[in-house]
Amino acid sequence: MAAPAVHYVRIDEGSEGQRLDNFLIKTLKGAPKTLVYRIIRSGEVRVNKARASADTRLTLGDEVRVPPVRLPEPQTEAASVPAREFPILFEDEHLIAINKPAGVAVHGGSGVSFGVIEQLRRARPQARFLELVHRLDKETSGVLLVAKKRSALVTLQDCFRHRTAHKTYAAMVIGQWPVARKVIDVALHKFLTGDGERRVKAVAEDADEGRRSITLVKVVQQFSRFALLDVTIKTGRTHQIRVHLAHEGHPIIGDEKYGDFALNKALARGAMVEGLKFDRMFLHARELRLPHPVTGEELALMAPLPAECQALVDHLG
Repeated sequence: MAAPAVHYVRIDEGSEGQRLDNFLIKTLKGAPKTLVYRIIRSGEVRVNKARASADTRLTLGDEVRVPPVRLPEPQTEAASVPAREFPILFEDEHLIAINKPAGVAVHGGSGVSFGVIEQLRRARPQARFLELVHRLDKETSGVLLVAKKRSALVTLQDCFRHRTAHKTYAAMVIGQWPVARKVIDVALHKFLTGDGERRVKAVAEDADEGRRSITLVKVVQQFSRFALLDVTIKTGRTHQIRVHLAHEGHPIIGDEKYGDFALNKALARGAMVEGLKFDRMFLHARELRLPHPVTGEELALMAPLPAECQALVDHLG
């Protein structure tokens, strides 16, 4: 194997605006973060021939000196990622809005070898930049944004951070939702279980570990044993909708983490709704409204209910 050598990278539009440390972590795939920060601190990394700090923002045309670093042999798993396109709701030169199916993670990690973004990159090898703007749980379907330029990524993420992106979800819950219950303002605390699994629980408003979380609920249709809701989140906490609705005594059907295990099993084997088996979580990101990252015009992105969810609604109705 050839010895590693110094190389120079010219910053293009795909890397413009990135912090130096994040750029190196991405460039030196497989390098431990401790190594990345060490070579920055030692001055081995240079930007335009000058020393730079980890938080230096890279600009178009900058030249980055990357010192010789011996990296682990590349893993072969990447080659096993299947190329996959997803249903497109909107696309231009700045972003893609896809309709993510349930059961597909948005990215690899935590026991998942690949997700939407890895499959999309594999399907579009010519794309110079594809990055997730936000996340959806693996079990949740619906509108998911992918940026095609770093400038679009930064602008779109600012929309989510500053609450100018408005997301509405369709959720089917157990029981009849009280129509007067329109706002859930309950703090949430994220923690890891003994097996290292990520979980969230509702906590008291004044709990040190809690973060204020607000969910708005509107009843779309009441059935005898279930309710179809439109849910809008004012804060984007992990598992927020799932935990808030369960905390109110109306868990989402099919939710394996916070739902009713026995009822979910009965639904899956067709024992709850005559003539229909339903075996997924009924949470769907049906609408996303936000300003376009370049024109500023409002984008109204809509994802119709998946066929299996629509079939359940039709059966119940």
